[in-house]
Amino acid sequence: MTESSSQPSVAIAGGGLAGLAAACVLADSGFRVTLYERRPYLGGRASSYEHPSTGEVVDNCQHVLFRVCTNLVEFYRRIGVQDKIRWYNEMTFIEPGGRMSVLRASPLPAPLHTAPSFLRFPFLTAADKLAIARAIAALTLRRQPDTGESFLQWCHQHRQTENAIQRFWKPILVSALSEDLDLISVAYAAQVVRESMKTPEARHMGVPSIPLTDLYNRAGDYIRARRGEIFFRTSLESFLPCGSNVRIRAGEKDETFDYLILALPFDGLARVLPHSPEAEPLREQLSHFETSPITGIHLWFDRQISDLDHAVLLDRTIQWMFHKSRLLTSRASATNDSAGSYIELVVSSSKSLIDESRAEIVELALKEVREFFPAARAATLVKSTVIKELHATYSPRPGIDIYRPQQRTRWPRVFLAGDFTATGWPATMEGAVRSGYLAAGALARAVGKSLHLALPDMAPSGLMRLFHSNDGAVSR
Repeated sequence: MTESSSQPSVAIAGGGLAGLAAACVLADSGFRVTLYERRPYLGGRASSYEHPSTGEVVDNCQHVLFRVCTNLVEFYRRIGVQDKIRWYNEMTFIEPGGRMSVLRASPLPAPLHTAPSFLRFPFLTAADKLAIARAIAALTLRRQPDTGESFLQWCHQHRQTENAIQRFWKPILVSALSEDLDLISVAYAAQVVRESMKTPEARHMGVPSIPLTDLYNRAGDYIRARRGEIFFRTSLESFLPCGSNVRIRAGEKDETFDYLILALPFDGLARVLPHSPEAEPLREQLSHFETSPITGIHLWFDRQISDLDHAVLLDRTIQWMFHKSRLLTSRASATNDSAGSYIELVVSSSKSLIDESRAEIVELALKEVREFFPAARAATLVKSTVIKELHATYSPRPGIDIYRPQQRTRWPRVFLAGDFTATGWPATMEGAVRSGYLAAGALARAVGKSLHLALPDMAPSGLMRLFHSNDGAVSR
């Protein structure tokens, strides 16, 4: 490809959210975009496919978002799928045996809006609630730096009860950050708490109503409608910056582009870096990252086992239940006993399941589901499958922030995108989209264009306005 001052060419390696976000905004801004994805579908770790043994279309893992995810919400609006997200303003916690507690907002101003329902939680004692309230105040009202200690250490220092740790902090933070409490940075934990408490709307949870790949195929349509190209089953093998352009080898092809965005996971990025002195600092940064696994367990029953769309499950291995036969538009019209229940169970930071067989995991899941949902005891399991994402997210360990690379690199025509880059957010879909927008903005500035893409964090409301400054805003 030849350089054009009006339409520079950009290669994007990776069709996950980071690559798609960068591709969409650049294609929309007059760049000639070519995206390469090694899989036969878009979405990266947030994707779906037809499972060969079940014949069902399954998500590789359930993904959710919250209203506080300003850039992800904007991305969905941009590609026209905002109506494919179902929003919920309540969260149900279930104990073994089936007792339920519901977290919902009240008319009180932030951060007090959930206090009435929280104070009524029967699975927490008065001592638990007092300890949690003290911790939330400390995490919400003061910005917590990364001091090198884990959140579990912080909990012990701030006199959190064991019950509060196991039944409140663990289900919330392990699910949000996909790591165990003894491996989560205090700064990341504090950010989750602060962002979720900013406004009553911040904690509204969105769940896709269509399979994930169908969701992100809309991004592919958006790119193609703006004369971009997408090549599937094509991996970036190597790249070579050459002053006025970047040469890449993707699949069997050698191509030349004006610019390159590397939107690969950190371990995939390390594999394609050139063996040159310029690459060594980045290679050294990437060597500090580790991954954390997530396991999705899909179960199909012959009858309905619950009238809930989703729930947080306490005290067991499984952390979340998502009732896919109620959530997915294609199935929601048939939510009756004869239609059966299709549920997806999620275990974040699922290290204990890595070496377990599919049959062992299904047996464990079935046992726990029947503890939480009495109707499941009379239901017959029709089919099942287990999907292990061994490298689902990067581990948000204490001290990792100093190693997160910027979107600019030592090569003026090469940029980075990915949730592990310096976005100000942890490994979430929001972080991935922000990274794509930040990379696209940096690239645009390299050709003299000014694209203000990444949105700032959600503005606080109520009493939270007294404690928040602009220190959480995204830099442009």
